[in-house]
Amino acid sequence: MLLPTTVLREEDQLRLQTTVDALVRSANAKVVFLVDKAGQLIAASGTDSSLDTTSLASLTAGNIAATGGIAKLLRENEFATQYHEGKDAHVHIQVVQNRVILVVIFDAKSSLGLVRLRVRKTSDELAMIFDEISRRPPPGHEGSPFAELTDQDIDNLFSD
Repeated sequence: MLLPTTVLREEDQLRLQTTVDALVRSANAKVVFLVDKAGQLIAASGTDSSLDTTSLASLTAGNIAATGGIAKLLRENEFATQYHEGKDAHVHIQVVQNRVILVVIFDAKSSLGLVRLRVRKTSDELAMIFDEISRRPPPGHEGSPFAELTDQDIDNLFSD
């Protein structure tokens, strides 16, 4: 999950956008969105400019939250993958490392098999990017002599 203190730098945003752009092409998708679990759009790519991206992002996050409730009732951690099939449009939703939501909208020009294959590869790429981002010190702590200290180190220092 992206923490409220997570800061995406310009180069992070570019890497995420490049990854989403590549998925649109490789999966032959109409649109791809990357959304955080709070419903904020992180990156988008594709050709359907008539979509309300703000609504889609927040509704997708709500859908993931609701499905998480169902998963808990069934004693599952989560349902990381969802698929919705419509008459003309299909939606594949993938939760990546419980951090972000990858949404792929496609039509008959693609197939669920191709989308699933490409999403799996893209999820691995996104996981690497977000792992790198999460390992960075929080803003303002770069170069701090306390940046390497953990809560356990502080507890050990003050324990008897």
